[in-house]
Amino acid sequence: MENRWKTRILSTLMVLGAAILLASCYDSADKAVNAKSLRGGETRATLSPAYFTGKAAMSYKAAREIPEVIDSLYCYCDCEKNFGHKSLLSCHVDQHSKYCNICMDEAIMAYRMHKQGKSILEIRKAVDKRYSRHSM
Repeated sequence: MENRWKTRILSTLMVLGAAILLASCYDSADKAVNAKSLRGGETRATLSPAYFTGKAAMSYKAAREIPEVIDSLYCYCDCEKNFGHKSLLSCHVDQHSKYCNICMDEAIMAYRMHKQGKSILEIRKAVDKRYSRHSM
């Protein structure tokens, strides 16, 4: 009787272990797919940060250095609705971001998080959490 219970417990633990392993593999694959699917699709070149000073220069530097991250972020000034922008990266192909604190702050936040080693999904989640309350 005792061996039967040991066998059942061992079998249950093996099934649970396999399920946990499978779930972690799925989660990793899912993150890779989702990070790529976040891209807005902006293909135009950003303006050079040399054209700007201060916070604007920092924002355009972020867009120039990490376009794949910036293109994965929604711009919470709602320029997608108002100007047809594809992503936060679109704000940096012209002078739009220079005049918008939301655009600049999002890009700088993303740049700092990227430099800390955060993934695109982690950055997107943090930006969405911080700025979605400002959006109408």
